Amino acid sequence: MTHILAILNVTPDSFSDGGDLVDSAAAIARGIELRDAGADLVDVGGESTRPGAQSISPAEELERVLPVVRGLVDAGVAVSVDTMNASTASEVAAAGASVINDVSGGLHDPEMYRVIAGLDVGYIAMHWRGPSDTEAVYGDVVADVRTELKARVAEMAVWGIDPERVVLDPGLGFSKDAEQNWQLLARLDELASLGFPILVGASRKRFLSPWGAKAKARDEATAIVSALAAASGAWGVRVHDVASTRRALEVQAAWEGGRA
Repeated sequence: MTHILAILNVTPDSFSDGGDLVDSAAAIARGIELRDAGADLVDVGGESTRPGAQSISPAEELERVLPVVRGLVDAGVAVSVDTMNASTASEVAAAGASVINDVSGGLHDPEMYRVIAGLDVGYIAMHWRGPSDTEAVYGDVVADVRTELKARVAEMAVWGIDPERVVLDPGLGFSKDAEQNWQLLARLDELASLGFPILVGASRKRFLSPWGAKAKARDEATAIVSALAAASGAWGVRVHDVASTRRALEVQAAWEGGRA
């Protein structure tokens, strides 16, 4: 079954849940709840990537995420960490995080690939042309994203990153409009043809606003997209609400079981 990465933002300014879990004890408790609801990984993030968000230093990011990572690992929760910073990646891996989820795909920090090559962790590389509000021009968005992810993969190989540890993410909502997001989702097979697992991160994003004006009202649409992504072969989906997505994936799996 498609993996579920549960979003756990320990930030004051994330777009749909900023400030909810700035207390480490509350964040750890929430992470355990997400695991118990069916998350395969709890993805801890200490810096908001919403449009217009202020960047923070790696030291501040680490101060936010490290106690949460340690607490979740101690509780037996599988943890990924959403970071663009090599220094954070190194520290959280030492604390027991099993996956680094880099929304910049290694483009933000020139040390990231060197650090990842020396760590025994999974590495999720997202397509990125800059912060989420960066304007970008595409010809064929799917072809362009595929070409740019292929270049990232080639650079990883130069640094000696084990390709068996790499997952690719098309970067829905990052320098892409609604139509481009839907094109990427409809043609996931073209991205998968690169030979790497694909992660889809559609949860509560603006292109789902026709099915929920407020971000937290978009969980139903997110679950449907998750099931469709699973049907298209996605390795994983990254979501805020685990329970609704778990149910949708179970229905999709039963559907596929009927075919068999």
